[in-house]
Amino acid sequence: MILSKRKLGTQGPQVGAIGLGCMGMSQSYGPADEAESIATLHRAIELGCDFFDTAEGYGPYTNEELLGRAFRDRREKVILATKFGFRFVDGRQLGAETDSSPAAIRQAIEGSLRRLQTDHIDLLYQHRIDRKVPIEDVAGTVGELVKEGKVRFFGLSEVGAATLRRAHATHPVSALQSEYSLWERNLETDVIPVLRELGIGLVPFCPLGRGFLAGGVKRAEDYPEGDTRRIDERYQSENYDANVRAAQAVFDIAEAHGAKPAQIALAWLLHKGDFIVPIPGTKRRAYLEQNVAADAVRLTPADMQILDKALATGTVSGNRYPAWIMAGIDR
Repeated sequence: MILSKRKLGTQGPQVGAIGLGCMGMSQSYGPADEAESIATLHRAIELGCDFFDTAEGYGPYTNEELLGRAFRDRREKVILATKFGFRFVDGRQLGAETDSSPAAIRQAIEGSLRRLQTDHIDLLYQHRIDRKVPIEDVAGTVGELVKEGKVRFFGLSEVGAATLRRAHATHPVSALQSEYSLWERNLETDVIPVLRELGIGLVPFCPLGRGFLAGGVKRAEDYPEGDTRRIDERYQSENYDANVRAAQAVFDIAEAHGAKPAQIALAWLLHKGDFIVPIPGTKRRAYLEQNVAADAVRLTPADMQILDKALATGTVSGNRYPAWIMAGIDR
């Protein structure tokens, strides 16, 4: 099947209805496999999955370099999204320290352009809010880059409603990237209404609940050293047991539809609004093809009601990030 198309907000790019999160090809989820990753990236294009998400911080740098190699002879077929905003010294990210000063943004974009082997970024996000720099200055700097032709569209990541309004008043925000899924409903009360009002697209990362909604998850201690799931509270002790039980509603509906649980989780997002384009991450062609097929899954109103109720806010056990990471999220 070939993916249907969606537009990110009222003035953003048109992309495949499901994108591809590329971080795991270079970090966090086991050893890298460049050959399979590049084959997955190329297969995505064939399936109409043309929206690819990376960041200077993934690696750091190595994920952008991977995409640059994969797409150097296919650039016109893809929509590239990357992010700036963390501080780096000698190629090492300084924890959650941020720098979105105008000079740092310009330095970051030059590095991303070089690594991605392109002359423009389709969608440039601020990775995390920088409380030292007014969001108006960030939006203004990206607006200058748009005028210079180095960036096409401006996005934000993990910001709240007030920041969205202030940024959008300075330069149009095309998309907000945030964690949103059946598993993580934190945007529904205040952020999603603002996205609808302002005509901003939503790009949910971790749309499969960091694996719980896809099945096959293991306890934290069963993952190898270096895998971020080892330190994820939701994979630990009684949290793990509670979360496996919570996911059962997804598995039940998947069985009724003859679908995979991951496809039900993605279909739920697609049914939530045509401004939503999830970016499930994978580095393998088989999972990519499975995820793309979610575009054809049709959930009934009864299915949606069951899922909404079974995984309402507060159902999932454990914090989604450690406190030091949550401190950088604008909620």
